[in-house]
Amino acid sequence: MRRIAPSANPPYRAAETWREDGTMKRAAAEIIREYGPFAGVDHVHGVSHDGQQVWFAAGDKLIAFDPASGQTRRTIDVAGHAGTAFDGEHLFQIAEDRIQKIDPKSGRILATIPAPGGGADSGLAWAEGTLWVGQYRERKIHQIDPQTGAILRTIESKRFVTGVTWVDGELWHGTWEGDESDLRRVDPRTGEVLERLEMPPGVTVSGLESDGADQFFCGGGDSGKVRAVRRPRRSSAAG
Repeated sequence: MRRIAPSANPPYRAAETWREDGTMKRAAAEIIREYGPFAGVDHVHGVSHDGQQVWFAAGDKLIAFDPASGQTRRTIDVAGHAGTAFDGEHLFQIAEDRIQKIDPKSGRILATIPAPGGGADSGLAWAEGTLWVGQYRERKIHQIDPQTGAILRTIESKRFVTGVTWVDGELWHGTWEGDESDLRRVDPRTGEVLERLEMPPGVTVSGLESDGADQFFCGGGDSGKVRAVRRPRRSSAAG
């Protein structure tokens, strides 16, 4: 296993105060750690977290690493071209035009359903007993039935959608257009943008997952890196 040291570069820190844009909060993202680049990895696609390890899709394999030490823990030889999700027991992985359900212990593919974008899909998340799938250029997020792939509802976005994640009832997604990326908290009913964390110019987000607490893990596209971004704190009065 290979130990991944924290980045030697100074962290890109959040602004001291929020700038209000109507009802939307906007700030610079605070990158608190970088992992990688990883040996043999040209591109990081989907990202997920199983409560202990961070998983990411690297084209022809899934890789798990310890976010505390940076050490690689597991590798599963399975296609991974876009989003990755974890339901508490199984991994779900977008592979071209399908979503595969994977046993993380054995690496076996247990089931396959069609992806709603037919190969144009991006992020993937598990919440409310369903899968949430981003469609990159269509600027949409679909909630789908994990057994059949049937679309249950669709949320429109104003930007290209990369990663998707849920945390504490909040729906967040990554964006990537040109050399600009950000993390957006959106209203899951209307798609209205409620909050934005802007990444530094040239730092892209190709996948997104929360650790369930105070961090997001962001795929870094062709940098071959995964970055940890601090999740904004919520006051007791926050909605």
